[in-house]
Amino acid sequence: MIAACSRAVRPTQHLPRHDLKEGPRVCFFELTIACDLACQHCRASAQPKPEHGQLTTAQARMLIDQLTEFEEPPLLVLTGGDPFKRRDLFAIIDHAVDSGLEVSITPSATPLVTADAIRRLRDAGVRRMAVSIDGADAATHDRFRGTPGSFERSLEMLVTAAGLDLSTQVNTTVTPHNADQIDPLADLLAELGIEMWSVFFLVPIGRAAVLPRLNAAECEAVFEKLWQQSQRQPYDIKTTEAPHYRRYQVLRRSRTTSTNGQSAARPRSLTLGLNDGKGVMFVSATGAIQPSGFLPIECGRFPADHPVNIYRYSPVFRALRDVRRLEGKCAVCEFRRVCGGSRARAYALTGNMLAQEPDCAYFPEDCR
Repeated sequence: MIAACSRAVRPTQHLPRHDLKEGPRVCFFELTIACDLACQHCRASAQPKPEHGQLTTAQARMLIDQLTEFEEPPLLVLTGGDPFKRRDLFAIIDHAVDSGLEVSITPSATPLVTADAIRRLRDAGVRRMAVSIDGADAATHDRFRGTPGSFERSLEMLVTAAGLDLSTQVNTTVTPHNADQIDPLADLLAELGIEMWSVFFLVPIGRAAVLPRLNAAECEAVFEKLWQQSQRQPYDIKTTEAPHYRRYQVLRRSRTTSTNGQSAARPRSLTLGLNDGKGVMFVSATGAIQPSGFLPIECGRFPADHPVNIYRYSPVFRALRDVRRLEGKCAVCEFRRVCGGSRARAYALTGNMLAQEPDCAYFPEDCR
C-alpha cells in the first residue's frame, strides 16, 4: 500500500500522444468548495463560503497554462462546489478556451445559473454543461440534494441549454434509494436532448461516508439496466467509479453475439482502462493534486508542483497505472486492463488503493 506521494522533480518533456502514462484525458479543476446546496453525497462536503487558501485568478490561469504543456492537453472540467460561486468564473473559462483547452462545467442547480449565464457559457466556448439529476421525480431528487425545487431547476437548466445548442450531460449518483428509478429516469433524459448520461457509483467519502451503497449483486443488476438502456437510448451512457461496468459490457456483448450471431452496438463511451490516476487527474480548490476527486491522496500541491510532473512521475500515479500492482482478485482478473476496479472505493473502504474492488461480483477464471 502507498499512503502518500513524494514531490516530483523531473523536468517536463514532450512524449507520444494518446499514452495514459504521459498525460490525462480529463483534468477536473475544483474551482471552489462553496455551494448553496446541501447534497447528502457531496464528495467535497461543500459549504456556503470558499475554503481558505482557494487558488486566485492568477493561479488558476497559471494552472491552465501548465496543463497545455501535456503533449495532448486534457479536457478541462470545471467543478466544485459550484463553479458559479466564483466571480472570476468567466475570466477562467476565457483563458482556458483561448489556451486551446476543451472546457466542460458542472454547475449546481441554483438561481445563479440563469438563462443569460448559460448563454454566456455557450458564447465563451464551453463544450458541455453537466447537470446532476438523482431521481425520476422531484421527491426523490430533492430529498437527495437537500433543497426543495432542485429537480425543477435542473430540468430548466437542461431545457435552456438545449434551446441554445449547448451540449449537455446528466450526472446521477445511484444508491439503494434510487436504483429502482434507472429505467424511468433513462426515459426522462431522452426527452431532454442530452448527449451523455454518467452514472456515479457511490464512493464513501465526504458526506457520502455515512450513506448506504449498492452491494456487488445490486451493482450487477444496475449494470444490466444500463446495458439495456444503452441499446435503445439516443445518448451515450457511461459510469463513474464503476469501471467494472466495462467488464460487464464486454461480457454482455460477447453473450449477445453468441446467442443470436449479431453483435450489440459498441458503446461510443467505452473508455477502456480509464481510472483514478490513469487518464484522470484532479486539482482541488486549494491546489492539491490528486488521482481523482474521489481518491484524496495528495500527490503534490500547485503552484509549488507542476501538474505534468506529478501526473507522470508521482509514485502514486505510477502505481495506479501499473496493473501488476493490483491485489486480490483484481490482480488475476482477465479484465484488469479494461477495468482495474475503482481505486477510490478500494482506498475508502480498506485504506489500500490497490486492494480489489469491494463491490464487484465477478470472479476471474483463476479464482474459480
